[in-house]
Amino acid sequence: MNFTRRNLMAAAGAAAASTLLARAAGAQSFPFTPNQRYPDPAVQILDPSFAKYRLYSSTVEQVASGMRWAEGPAYFPEGGYLLFSDIPNNRIMKFDEKTGQTSVFRANANYANGNARDRQGRLVTCEHSVTRRITRTETDGTITVLADKFEGKRLNAPNDIVVKSDDSIWFTDPLFGINGEWEGKKEKAEQATTNVYRIAKDGKISAVLTDLVNPNGLAFSPDEKKLYIVEWKGTPNRSIWSYNVGDDGALSGKTKLIDAADQGSLDGFRVDRDGNLWCGWGSNGALQSEPTDVGGRKVFQLKARPEDLDGVMVFNADGKPLAFIRLPERCANLCFGGPKNNRLYMASSHSVYALYVEAHGAV
Repeated sequence: MNFTRRNLMAAAGAAAASTLLARAAGAQSFPFTPNQRYPDPAVQILDPSFAKYRLYSSTVEQVASGMRWAEGPAYFPEGGYLLFSDIPNNRIMKFDEKTGQTSVFRANANYANGNARDRQGRLVTCEHSVTRRITRTETDGTITVLADKFEGKRLNAPNDIVVKSDDSIWFTDPLFGINGEWEGKKEKAEQATTNVYRIAKDGKISAVLTDLVNPNGLAFSPDEKKLYIVEWKGTPNRSIWSYNVGDDGALSGKTKLIDAADQGSLDGFRVDRDGNLWCGWGSNGALQSEPTDVGGRKVFQLKARPEDLDGVMVFNADGKPLAFIRLPERCANLCFGGPKNNRLYMASSHSVYALYVEAHGAV
């Protein structure tokens, strides 16, 4: 009975903290009821090969709510916590696994977007507006600027970031953070193209790709011989391109691995140890070519229903769809975490969801 009371009190405390957090930020906190039955019907197997990754007695859980646009999750095993961005609210949030509490890790975060943990356990961040730079938070809390210019001109809006085993840092630099006032400050781009950059261990920055239109999420294969990058625009649909990675960091052999041809919206993603790609998914907002009558008004509706697309798509290394994890909100980005690196954290619009799986993050 005492154990039950403690659990109830902890749950009530977490709910109260989430509500206060939402009120303080002026964002909406949404209720969520996990599926009661196992296996969770939210985990849809599209290919039998995925069955080994589904935990029969695991269900999708909501661990935090009250954000305006959750992005950039990064897990820190040393402290057992998740950091993630709430971009319009201009803050980085912290979810503590031990207490189940969510708090503000950093306010006035320069509209931070993508985050990652480097090989020394430090936070590296894409500040995608105002400062438009890559920073590293040192163990004493001080902030080091790693890059804010390329060839004497300001970066566009650093978006997503990954750290390679040789300590090089790779990031994408589209325009989203300077296109308007919602996720930052509207400003003029100084770079002629939207690039993918590499910061070498010695601090030298180079543009490894200059021909993608608004590159977004990126991740390495488990052996780091391939780099996968989402292109937001430039093809009929959002795509993931695959590149061979040379010892010197040069990229070659551009190949389209995944095409979001069902009005899905590829965004951030991660790769597991077996080379599968776990991809944030949702509606791309495309409209029907002709309006339909809705309550006496002619309305241009979406080509596909968001409630059919919101969640996570899983593909194998050949780009074959393996599974779809249904969520009540569009998933923008995700990462693996937990003590055993087998808990999938999904940053999804107003909330963060989690699911234990029989897969482990590649890094």
